[in-house]
Amino acid sequence: MLGTRQPPPSRASLVIGIYAGLALVALLVAAGRGDADLFRLDESRAAWWYAVSAALGLAIGLATVAATRLVVARMAWARALHRDFRAILGDLSAQEITILALASAIGEELWFRGALLPWIGLLPQALLFAVLHIGPNRRHLIWTAWALGMGLAFGALAQFTGDLAGVVIAHAAINYLNLRYIVRVELPPRPARPVVADTGLAGPDLDGVAPTAANP
Repeated sequence: MLGTRQPPPSRASLVIGIYAGLALVALLVAAGRGDADLFRLDESRAAWWYAVSAALGLAIGLATVAATRLVVARMAWARALHRDFRAILGDLSAQEITILALASAIGEELWFRGALLPWIGLLPQALLFAVLHIGPNRRHLIWTAWALGMGLAFGALAQFTGDLAGVVIAHAAINYLNLRYIVRVELPPRPARPVVADTGLAGPDLDGVAPTAANP
């Protein structure tokens, strides 16, 4: 009806649109190189390799998730990233988490490992994958470095298996389980640094302010 204001698209619709567009670009790039089959990197592999690829991908995905849980439990910087990403993501529903995990895994793997890996090689595609994961602050650079390592691991897995089954499963498992953990688990706030009383025994403050308290 004319004059009726349309509601804004949902986050799920935006995510699907973005990654569908990325997958389409990957298909066009691969077709332009004369090989539109993005899923298979090695067409000579037997069909049973898909089962090997899927099993390896699931194992790598679950091992990566377990490692991230361990790091978050033991490292302050990992807990800080958890809090940052939780604030950025907001309140995602279970459906939105599933859609984001699947769409990003399929779209990114078709582009980076399906289209770019056979074209530009292992390290360049991993570097571009890391660039996609640059955060808003300098403290997020460790997340970028982690993405570089995962880009190399996913690329090596795709080259070893000759297909994208394993990397899509690994990527989806990592995204789904970590997104669900970040959104559902609120970590305790960062403890405040204790206030230090001025006993008169402290040395001179170079800024001209007595060191009576520590900034959190």
